[in-house]
Amino acid sequence: MALNKTLPFLLLLLFRAFSGFSQAADSTASDSSSINHKKLYPIVVSEAAFYLAGMSYLQFIWYKDHERVPFHFYNDTKGYQQVDKFGHAFGAYVESYIGYKLLRSAGVPKGKALLYGGTLGLILQTPIEVYDGLYEGWGFSVPDMVANAAGSAFVIGQELLFDEQVAKYKFSFSPSPYYKQANGYLGDSHLESLFLDYNAHTYWVSAPINKFALRNTLPDWANIAVGYSANGMFGEFKNRTYYRGTYLPETERYRQYLLSLDIDWTRIKTDSKLLNTIFKGMFFIKLPFPALEVNSKGQVKGHWLYY
Repeated sequence: MALNKTLPFLLLLLFRAFSGFSQAADSTASDSSSINHKKLYPIVVSEAAFYLAGMSYLQFIWYKDHERVPFHFYNDTKGYQQVDKFGHAFGAYVESYIGYKLLRSAGVPKGKALLYGGTLGLILQTPIEVYDGLYEGWGFSVPDMVANAAGSAFVIGQELLFDEQVAKYKFSFSPSPYYKQANGYLGDSHLESLFLDYNAHTYWVSAPINKFALRNTLPDWANIAVGYSANGMFGEFKNRTYYRGTYLPETERYRQYLLSLDIDWTRIKTDSKLLNTIFKGMFFIKLPFPALEVNSKGQVKGHWLYY
């Protein structure tokens, strides 16, 4: 599962990013003539510490009750209607985005920032897959690695092509109707369901409307977003029918393709340093807006507000 094991990395990096963004102006505006070592050293040390903390979490907490086995592979390409793969790419994107932005804020030249920061998502996610290959109940997933690489490549590719992140990779969550029907299988609380209920996940690519209109007709922060989600899932490949002494409802697994509006928080400029920092730190959050849904059941739906 994508978000379960990447949670320590994401939370720690987001915490670090907020402190880094509060010190940085527009770190991608131009290449700095010199590196600010007073900023760079704390970034390198803190990210190394976060990495060790995440590895310790995996080894001593996440896998502690699982038997170590010979290295093996696991093909989960079709799991969770590929929502899981979008989650892997999202985790890698967020980590690479933060790594790159922090290094640029310290004046690291663009090429080196992309090499060491833009690849951070893949660097952080790879040991998780290796661990999976060494413990019973999981396995090294090549599809997961492809998704991880895609998340980092989305950051690097845009910087090389456009010198900015034209499109942002975003996430939205809303408790699914299946959560209360699952008797704990999708989590015993809304917080747990954030990591266990893929029915509640939607992943978006959000880009400025002005880029498509080819003229500045709207504010720079006005975006259009395409999203992907799935529903009806009580299991990875097929639905479970029984859990904790309770029969689970029969549901049809289906995919959802969405079109909505959005806001690019990083393009909103204010005179408040605090607000600018908060907006930069919210780069991965999709704002609820009306949405149009087309799904694999052949339905077309409209949502007044889609989370």
